Amino acid sequence: MSFDVPDDRRYMESHEWASADGDTARVGISDFAQDELGDIVFVEFPDEGEEVAHDEQFGVVESIKAVSDLYSPVSGTVTATNDELLDAPELLNDDPYGEGWLVEVDLADEDGLDELLSADDYRDQIE
Repeated sequence: MSFDVPDDRRYMESHEWASADGDTARVGISDFAQDELGDIVFVEFPDEGEEVAHDEQFGVVESIKAVSDLYSPVSGTVTATNDELLDAPELLNDDPYGEGWLVEVDLADEDGLDELLSADDYRDQIE
């Protein structure tokens, strides 16, 4: 099976992604992750103003199959949350790289993105 892996993002082995625009990064889960989880029914993420740290748990996603922790691909302060997911968690299944984003983070260290997998490396991991 082939999964969408946009080249403009960096990925964690645990299937979260980050897309940076200047000193802000948008964070979500990959197409592979949403497929493995199945129908997502609930999502929990930090509030605006909370700190997140690279490779530390920052939320939970619950599907009809499992409950999974979410790990932050970046460190910094949450500046926006996708509150649409609270009423429509299925957006994570429908559009994991667009409308299904989780949080935006003001990056504490832009160099942290370099520690993440490139799209090619992530494709190699999930194939």
